[in-house]
Amino acid sequence: MTQYVRDVMTGDPVTVEPLTSVAAVARIMRDGDLGAVLVTEGDRLRGLVTDRDLVVRSVAEGGDPEQTTVAGACSDDPVTVRSDEELDRAVRLMREHAVRRVPVVDDGRPVGIVSLGDLAVERDPESALGDISAARPSP
Repeated sequence: MTQYVRDVMTGDPVTVEPLTSVAAVARIMRDGDLGAVLVTEGDRLRGLVTDRDLVVRSVAEGGDPEQTTVAGACSDDPVTVRSDEELDRAVRLMREHAVRRVPVVDDGRPVGIVSLGDLAVERDPESALGDISAARPSP
């Protein structure tokens, strides 16, 4: 049976504006137990920022996290998929671009994110990655 991106994606993605501080984004990620958020201008996708991006592209550079904006830490122009595309396309894009998360965009607007963890839970739930991805974090 054909699977579609919408079947496994995490919907209702958390978004921030480009001028949001790195510190604020880090708090959003901490509080929401998120590894990535989408950077939008209005309702249009501008980029994607991960927890690793915050560390490598911002904190490691020595800037003040309260003053540095996420615009400089996000991955600009990320590869995207539509929610009605076959899931195999998302897998191919992750392989081709060596990414772990792909924003899902319909009619130019972000509607979700599909991650390597989502794929593992769906396709191989007994694998270590599937098991870890399905687990809820300890308080």
